[in-house]
Amino acid sequence: MAQPKTVYTCNECGATSPRWLGKCPACGAWNALVESVAEAPAAGKNRLGGAFSALAPSAAVQPLAAIEAVDVARTPTGQAELDRVLGGGIVEGGVVLIGGDPGIGKSTLLLQALDALQRASLPTLYVTGEESGAQVALRARRLGITGSQVAVLAEIQLEKILATLGAQQPAVAVIDSIQTVYSDQLTSAPGSVAQVRECAAHLTRWAKASGCAIVLVGHVTKDGQLAGPRVLEHMVDTVLYFEGDTHSSFRLIRAIKNRFGAVNEIGVFAMTEQGLKGVSNPSAIFLSQHAEPVPGSCVLVTLEGTRPMLVEIQALVDAGGVSPRRLSVGLERDRLAMLLAVLHRHGGVATGDQDVFVNAVGGVRISEPAADLAVLLAITGSLRARPLPKGFIAFGEVGLAGEVRPAPRGQERLREAAKLGFSVAVVPKANAPRKADRALEGLTIHAVERVDEAIALVRGLD
Repeated sequence: MAQPKTVYTCNECGATSPRWLGKCPACGAWNALVESVAEAPAAGKNRLGGAFSALAPSAAVQPLAAIEAVDVARTPTGQAELDRVLGGGIVEGGVVLIGGDPGIGKSTLLLQALDALQRASLPTLYVTGEESGAQVALRARRLGITGSQVAVLAEIQLEKILATLGAQQPAVAVIDSIQTVYSDQLTSAPGSVAQVRECAAHLTRWAKASGCAIVLVGHVTKDGQLAGPRVLEHMVDTVLYFEGDTHSSFRLIRAIKNRFGAVNEIGVFAMTEQGLKGVSNPSAIFLSQHAEPVPGSCVLVTLEGTRPMLVEIQALVDAGGVSPRRLSVGLERDRLAMLLAVLHRHGGVATGDQDVFVNAVGGVRISEPAADLAVLLAITGSLRARPLPKGFIAFGEVGLAGEVRPAPRGQERLREAAKLGFSVAVVPKANAPRKADRALEGLTIHAVERVDEAIALVRGLD
């Protein structure tokens, strides 16, 4: 019997090659080609035939002005933090892809959300390909979910799942996980590029045609990226990442893509014995409780989507050896090296022979440049062994010329700091309020234009 022909498929873009290559010729990804069984061509003149169809229903050509624009209806999931990230709730016919490390709490959160939706008289379906129905019931019992009427299906064959969706007609369905689902139409194994792409496309077509909202759970690679072809993220409407340290009780859920809401929105959960509970005031998590101000600590007002949050930046400057170390946790390492050069050139503070360690408290990752000023002030305070004043906050982007640039939505950041009782703020001059604001009462605002000006100002506040 002839051995089946094999091809090599790229995990990133889905391109194929007859032989293994270290670098994908289509997208340039390294070590992304995996071996799979080649699909036999269909019989007939046109091998494509009617095998492919659009993911969304087609419509006649119309001018843009003639198309009626209506707001999408949203259904709350019962989890306020999840609704915030989704943009207000589940959208009818929307497809959501949620990924995260194993054991982070994806299945727990979705089971809680489905139970809340079912108790609101919505038909729901939980399709599990990784567990049996008894294991799902056992988890529900541990979470304190009793008497739930959520329909559970333990199945991995796509055709049977679609038949069940057609018979049950749920309003919301969860597929846990898309990597375990396979179609009889393809000969490759579950989890392969072709299977993941085709199964996700079929489920997306079903969601758009029936109006059923579908949530796909996806695996992640060792780099933290969603496993499978990149086209998977393009198919769905919303992509969510579940983040957090498994040793910590707090979890972050972040929107990377959302056709029905804002991206980079963040939701904060606490893992308890009763499952995941939303945290309405996440600033309390990311602030350490010091009896007295300590050197090397500066509070930053960062912006995650539409939510301003207070995060403590800690810095430790210590005597280094022949090659001093620069280490940052939660912030970009290259940006730290750049800020130290700016601090030396324009602030007159040399750290060339010192080890510098910077950490964002609570495991949060900060990517916005508005953290620059807080990082520099924390480093300066640790080097001088002088703490910043009590109730002090700072934010602002620092340029290579030593200027302090404004941060977006500065007024909202200042209001959040004033609401939590902070009394002193150092901000870019462009972010200083131009008129009195009752919400900022009790907050003394110092506007600066350059790094050396900010350092001199903080020395005078000691």
